[in-house]
Amino acid sequence: MRPSQWTSAVAALAATGNAASLADICTTPYAKAHLPSDSTVDGITIDTSSVTAQATYNVSVSDEVMYPDATISYCNVTFAYSHNGLEDQVYVAYWLPAPSAFQNRFLATGGGGLAINSGNTSIAGGLPYGAVAGLTDGGFGSFDTQWDAVVPLANGTNNWPAIYMFGYQAIHEMTLLGKALTKNIYGTDNSTKLYSYYQGCSEGGREGWSQIQRFPDQIDGAVIGAPAFRYSFQQVQHLFSNIVEQTLDYFPPPCELNEIVNLTIAACDPMDGKTDGVVARTDLCKLRFNINSTIGKPYYCAAEAATPFPPAPATPAQNGTISAKGVEVAATILAGLKDSEGRQVYFSYQPAATFADAQTQNNSLTGDWGLYQSELGAEWVERYLMLQNASLLPTLDGVTYDTLRDWIVQGLHMYADSLQTTWPDLTPFEQAGGKVLHWHGESDNSIPTASSVRYHESVRKVMYGDLSYNASNAALNEWYKLYLVPGAAHCSPNTLQPNGPFPQTNLAVMIDWVEKGLEPVTLNATVLQGEHLGENRQICQWPLRPQWTSNATVEPECVYDQASIDSWHYDLDAIKLPVY
Repeated sequence: MRPSQWTSAVAALAATGNAASLADICTTPYAKAHLPSDSTVDGITIDTSSVTAQATYNVSVSDEVMYPDATISYCNVTFAYSHNGLEDQVYVAYWLPAPSAFQNRFLATGGGGLAINSGNTSIAGGLPYGAVAGLTDGGFGSFDTQWDAVVPLANGTNNWPAIYMFGYQAIHEMTLLGKALTKNIYGTDNSTKLYSYYQGCSEGGREGWSQIQRFPDQIDGAVIGAPAFRYSFQQVQHLFSNIVEQTLDYFPPPCELNEIVNLTIAACDPMDGKTDGVVARTDLCKLRFNINSTIGKPYYCAAEAATPFPPAPATPAQNGTISAKGVEVAATILAGLKDSEGRQVYFSYQPAATFADAQTQNNSLTGDWGLYQSELGAEWVERYLMLQNASLLPTLDGVTYDTLRDWIVQGLHMYADSLQTTWPDLTPFEQAGGKVLHWHGESDNSIPTASSVRYHESVRKVMYGDLSYNASNAALNEWYKLYLVPGAAHCSPNTLQPNGPFPQTNLAVMIDWVEKGLEPVTLNATVLQGEHLGENRQICQWPLRPQWTSNATVEPECVYDQASIDSWHYDLDAIKLPVY
């Protein structure tokens, strides 16, 4: 086929839209002919020689927590681009449904930890909803290369382009290119609305907020879980448990802390009015439960092998009784970081969350338990604050609570404009008609649940501070809704509270809200494990809290409880600037 004939053929396919098949659109020449223009993103050049297109048919995706089971077929289009003036190369990938399945939707996805994408896991979530879905490698070298592989450039020399790409730029560029590619591939004219969505959790949640705050007209609806924003605080927070153990000179066997958690769950479970193995009211647990009641209770754990993620060392069999020192460590962690003058620097996890950051390691020769650095926290300090090419600190000797405070402030100085991601004035996004579903597990053991509450409260105060508390929440909740998920862990259901619901259909809820005006009040959720597998549940919208009238009642009442609401708010008086 001559070039002129090929141009006519692809134009005909574009014009017929749904008449084309997945095989028709999934060829490298077709994808190359429908690439976005370089002007889609100012200052880039697309490498047309890098384009690939590969069709995949009838793949089953199952046991995912962000979307239900499905069978999908798609075309994976990848290509690279560079920033003019930089010798870089950024790869993006897009999964396209068949034209007959396409429903005028685009889904941007993010990553987790220090990864800017979640691989096939997140991108597949767009296909069941007829959306093209995209991800980026951030320019870090490959889709499997994480951010810490390219920072710093050398000891003492930061890689600022990589910082900005990770912070917000790469997701933005991937989204703009993806929306343009989608319109070109399916022949969408300017009169047809292409709905644009975002979905991500943890680092992916922070990335979602980075787009809403900076590019308000880019996304119609964002589904954001447990965001890792307030970055300088969040990353140092991972080291706090280590410094508590070091300061109190007690390194609990992991089984001791695990049993404290189990006993906390058992004691606090009924406080929500329903005994079902789920602590739906961690606020009541915080107000009423005396953790000292666990002292003297026995514990036993079998030996376990090391795990790569979350990083944890191998442990021998353990048995004993919960000690006063173990409870002191747990209580100090739950109280949150305070400096030497007793001022609150940051807050910690809710009671009923596990003490994941407080891992200790066993000396096989002496049998003693000792310090095990939190790699998430240690790498942040060593690599991103000290600019050393290392993933652990040489030592934590001499590190105090004041040191942690100072590291937080240093991170603010260095990265407030790129990584903090807590800008509270979302007026441009609201005026553009954007919608947000923000959710966070109440028993999250990686990102404090109160972190999400604080941001929602910051937006409320900044945007609607002239209204009463109830009126301002009502105004905010018209377009930005926060849900705390009973029993849920970090971006997932919780094996310690298996009957807890999980909001697996968030993207479907968001699509109905944006496209049909079906505004959610409670959030749809499903029990994804245990004896109630598959059962539907509803989650209360903040600031209302769940309370059951009896064990026989399936759904809770959503009640207003001022003392409970107050327990989520902290005066971070150790930091002299506003902390949004």
